[in-house]
Amino acid sequence: MSLHLEPVIRLPQTSVAKGAFIAGERVLPEETPVALTYNGSTHAVMMASPADLEDFALGFSLSEGIIAEPGDLTSMEIVEHDLGCEVRMWLRETCRGAYQSRRRAMAGPVGCGLCGVESLAEAVRPASKVVGTLQLSPGAIAAAMADLSKAQRLNREARAIHAAAFWRPGQGLIGIREDVGRHNALDKLAGSLARASESCSAGMVLLTSRVSVEMVQKAARMGAPIIAAISAPTALAVRVAEGCGLTLVAVAREDSFEVFTHPERIEHLGM
Repeated sequence: MSLHLEPVIRLPQTSVAKGAFIAGERVLPEETPVALTYNGSTHAVMMASPADLEDFALGFSLSEGIIAEPGDLTSMEIVEHDLGCEVRMWLRETCRGAYQSRRRAMAGPVGCGLCGVESLAEAVRPASKVVGTLQLSPGAIAAAMADLSKAQRLNREARAIHAAAFWRPGQGLIGIREDVGRHNALDKLAGSLARASESCSAGMVLLTSRVSVEMVQKAARMGAPIIAAISAPTALAVRVAEGCGLTLVAVAREDSFEVFTHPERIEHLGM
């Protein structure tokens, strides 16, 4: 198997319809194993679109709490292998002790009760508290979601690709990232915004996917007060968003949407 480092690829296919067979091609999304390593140790291997990997690695490091700011990474290198990519990162000296302690807490046999407790606690860790006085009109949310749809370049080519974007009143879309994985797209967005020193406190995160608890945790860590998604949230995501102060808008389609938490940030609902 050879490695392809383009996010989309054109492959042959045969269409079958009404008894007819037609040879053709289709543009498909690529996915590549990406190993994220810190100080020479592999932390995670993710299946991701092979694009914007620097943003992905930085955003993952921030959203997972491995680092607190971009400067905590002293270097980053992308190494291509036959079967995937490795993003090698080195932590600032002051971060290394905390990272090693976290690795020890998460490591161990699956059947170990203590390790199981640690893993469960990590999975449902409290989200960062969200503050901010941003308030948006229903029309602004509809306009933002329309902007998101227009900006999905890769998805227009291949479909089946998620997007995460950041939208700010008066400026529109500040950034967008796409990936076959919804979590990866949001991590890539977080990394790109952090690299550009963009504050998220006066804007909204937009998603093309359902909203699971990890998406809420990542958006809250970015500091965004509102998250809006095309699909529905999970019940746990709603509870976590309520607890951390995040306004969760979902099932956003054209001129309609549903607000699940902290409606005070939506005009007319917060009166």
